[in-house]
Amino acid sequence: MEFDPPSIGDIRAAAARLEGAILDTPCVPSETLSAITGARLFLKFENLQFTASFKERGALNKLLLTDPAIRARGVCAMSAGNHAQGVAYHAKRLGVPATIVMPLGTPLTKIARTRDHGARVVIHGANLSDALTHAHDLAVADGLTFIHPYDDPAVIAGQGTIGLEILSAVPNLDAILVPIGGGGLISGIAIAAKTIKPSVRVIGVQSATYPSMARALAGELEPCADGMTIAEGIAVKTAGGLTREVVRALVDDILLVEESAIEAAVALLLSVEKTVAEGAGATGLAALLAHPGRFMGQRVATILTGGNIDLRVLASVAMRELVRSARLLRIQVAVPDAPGGLARLATAIGEAGANIVDVAHDRLSLALNAKGTVVEIVAEVESRDHGEAVLAALRERGFEALPVALR
Repeated sequence: MEFDPPSIGDIRAAAARLEGAILDTPCVPSETLSAITGARLFLKFENLQFTASFKERGALNKLLLTDPAIRARGVCAMSAGNHAQGVAYHAKRLGVPATIVMPLGTPLTKIARTRDHGARVVIHGANLSDALTHAHDLAVADGLTFIHPYDDPAVIAGQGTIGLEILSAVPNLDAILVPIGGGGLISGIAIAAKTIKPSVRVIGVQSATYPSMARALAGELEPCADGMTIAEGIAVKTAGGLTREVVRALVDDILLVEESAIEAAVALLLSVEKTVAEGAGATGLAALLAHPGRFMGQRVATILTGGNIDLRVLASVAMRELVRSARLLRIQVAVPDAPGGLARLATAIGEAGANIVDVAHDRLSLALNAKGTVVEIVAEVESRDHGEAVLAALRERGFEALPVALR
């Protein structure tokens, strides 16, 4: 079935429909990130929605536009996380039974949260495409209304309300950076933004691992190969049909970002803004980090589309960023295997201003005297220069300290 894209009138109607149930989230400048990126950067905090994602907007708009008698039979959706929670939460609020199909490998926390919102969760399929097919089959078999995560005019209109809010908060923007998975969010924002301010550039951002929309616009219709990314919220193998036509008509460009830039953006948002963004939600900032000259001096907004990141992944990202920025120093030191040896080493490191985060011994190294041991220490330092100063301080105290690369 083919649909026409929503109009600006549909998006404004959606905004009125959603009022009171969806937050008009802050869209505010980040002074520190502006200094880092060279752009005047504004952040739209959609990770502050109740389910920590913008997906609530489209899900609720679709629910409210569905005939109540039909809606009462139940709804069905496919998602690996945010869309699932948005549908489940608002369906429960409206007293509507919800069935959510999630693929194998979906993080357990996202499955648990979706169930907590009252939905029946069905785990099926090796990937999102398999889960989508099964969700369609369930909807037909059980007479449920299917709520597509992106290729639906009502869903696109709901997501487009973000565009209204951004330009209301910051009317004189030069560009809006929008993460792209299936394309529902950028389609809605582009329709709203280009109508209100035709000169504003709407630029999509995709993980280089899943460039499905960029490939579709280039005429490459084969699905993306499976790959590993921390931006699983936009890890869509095939772009939407309706959304790709909107993107083709209204979006100015699509930028691809590597995993390292996405990780750096997640870590920066955590350390600078004290806010948690999932990988997909940080890709706009990642694009600014990866393409700094392109936006120098311009007024740019990006959307922190969600904050549902696994805590283990977040911890790993934070520690890996310390490695990238040379704020973790791993050193090997040979010391006598006798009382007080490790204490003297630890004291020297502390007096040099470093903080020990991990210690390991190797008493079996044949390169040492039997009365010696190799101590490997990971220490937190202020910078690369500080790390060099710590090594120099240890050597001045007579320790044979060798740096070891962290990979």
